[in-house]
Amino acid sequence: MKKIISVIATAVFMMASASAQSDPIVTDSTSRSTSDSTSNSTTKVISPPPSAISPAVTVINSDVCVVGYSGAAQTQVLGISFGGASRDENCERLKIARSLYDMGMKVAAVSALCQDRRVYDAMIMAGTPCPIDGKIGASAKEAWDSEPKRQPK
Repeated sequence: MKKIISVIATAVFMMASASAQSDPIVTDSTSRSTSDSTSNSTTKVISPPPSAISPAVTVINSDVCVVGYSGAAQTQVLGISFGGASRDENCERLKIARSLYDMGMKVAAVSALCQDRRVYDAMIMAGTPCPIDGKIGASAKEAWDSEPKRQPK
């Protein structure tokens, strides 16, 4: 037992002397640092593209012989939009002929339709030439043949 106590006492003594030797060394020091830096950077801006909006051209009344149109074009710098209306002459001719027929003016209604070359040709092919200067039938055919410049184009 004495041996164990002496070994423990020796170990404690050695540890105490080792810790006395390992005290940290403290020094005072001052350092000064200056730093200059230059940086180049690029920024990419993502934005929505500009837009040209074409106007809405609508015809509310269905009994109108006008057709609306519109369009638009856009670049990164310039945008343009347009709109307008166009008359449909064939639609007008049909409405006029219908109105004349409803008023009992059948020959005038046929004359209005005959201003279209397709109707004129159909009437000739059917053997019933279009009315001209109040003439109908064979006398109208003779009048059309004598004045070809008056035929619809």
